[in-house]
Amino acid sequence: MADVFDQMLTHIRKIIDAGLDADAVMRVLEILESPYVSKEILEKARLYSETLPKAEERPFTPEQRYLHFLWDAFDKLPLCLIVPFSIPFRRILAERLFARCGRALVVEENVRFNFGQFLSVGDNVFFNRNVFLDTKGGVEIGDAVGVAEDVRIFTHGHDEASHMTRSYAPVRIGSYAKIYAGATIMPGVTVGEQAIVASGAVVTHDVPPNMVAAGIPAKVIRERRSGGRSGEELEHIWLF
Repeated sequence: MADVFDQMLTHIRKIIDAGLDADAVMRVLEILESPYVSKEILEKARLYSETLPKAEERPFTPEQRYLHFLWDAFDKLPLCLIVPFSIPFRRILAERLFARCGRALVVEENVRFNFGQFLSVGDNVFFNRNVFLDTKGGVEIGDAVGVAEDVRIFTHGHDEASHMTRSYAPVRIGSYAKIYAGATIMPGVTVGEQAIVASGAVVTHDVPPNMVAAGIPAKVIRERRSGGRSGEELEHIWLF
């Protein structure tokens, strides 16, 4: 069965490398065993992110639109549950959609972002299920970072006097950091290298390197218990 998946992925990669248009997307959807979507629908499609003000500054190219469409549509299909296929398929898309996609990216189901072109990801990064990345202000993630289930990262906000007034600030997560389940990272925050954000925390200020932050709002509660280890010695191995 692994050979079948490899053949499917090779075919998809060749189609995408040749350039994505509506016909190419239809061929990819056919390989994914998706319900039929007509060429006319694909050519007229506009995504929610394209209705946002940031899209006026940086409009999607047709290829970016189709890549975003394939990313989100894939999670509605049975193949999204099959790890030997789903993880490398998402990696194929990410390599073309993100500002940077390092090697060995692992992405589980229902990971959402609004502007892939503002997302930079290092090597050996893991996103678990149901992560939301508001990338409008830019999100930069270092190497070997783990982002657990239901994490939310925001990079924009609205003025209380006028909802139409928006502000943007990037979020940066240093290498070998861990963001545990249900945490929320607010705009402008930097999580330092090897830091840990505890489950359910709401982080409104920077977290220094090697520290653990917890609570609402999050506060630094202690140093990471690293046992004298650092970098690769911390064994951030997300999937065997």
